[in-house]
Amino acid sequence: MNATASAILNATADLRDGTARLRFGEPVHFTYNPLSYAWAPHEQYVLKYGNGEKRHLFLGMNPGPFGMAQTGVPFGEVDAVVNWMHIREEVGRPEHTHPKRPVEGFDCPRSEVSGRRLWGLFAETFGTAENFFRHNYVANYCPLVWMSATGANITPDKLPAEQRAAVDAVCMRHLVALITILNPHTLVGVGAYATQKLRAAAALLPDKSFTIGTLLHPSPASPVANKLWPERPIQQLKELGILQD
Repeated sequence: MNATASAILNATADLRDGTARLRFGEPVHFTYNPLSYAWAPHEQYVLKYGNGEKRHLFLGMNPGPFGMAQTGVPFGEVDAVVNWMHIREEVGRPEHTHPKRPVEGFDCPRSEVSGRRLWGLFAETFGTAENFFRHNYVANYCPLVWMSATGANITPDKLPAEQRAAVDAVCMRHLVALITILNPHTLVGVGAYATQKLRAAAALLPDKSFTIGTLLHPSPASPVANKLWPERPIQQLKELGILQD
């Protein structure tokens, strides 16, 4: 096993176990941890594409219910994971699932729009997954999915302060470890929340120097993304020096 991939897997196992120990109250009624029940495809993702230092690290916030929650891969829209990354592994189930949010693994019929847009952008601009991952890597800050009693998605920034602090303690430690392992010079937050976390992690690594930027979040809840995808993120990638004109 490649030394970088091995180090990432060890750090990710710590993240998996650390977040599994966390407990949540209102407004959270259901918590899914894809690193537990979808470890097999996540491991393949790391082994295939985390096999060396990277120039650029892209960071998302946490899994979407039809993306990483199903496939274990960041922004893991099923079609992109299977047909672009060529990853397909067995996926288990969380211990408690909301009836409106089943985990169907790679049989999930829903497309994760954010994942379809992000990986579609990289496929359009880099061609193959191998070409993209030669110098780039994509991770999520937090691996957990939270849902309310109705099954509505709860993002990390909507957690009560005490619960959010417990999440940050585990996830920031992992992010600093990941940056140390991959040794990138450019940190790119997919959206403002992830950029904020990258700035906090960079402050904990004062001996290192980074270019830190933001990529427009691909969520369909974003009117800007709905109007300007993929033109705006392509421009942002060029401004960060990740894409050449």
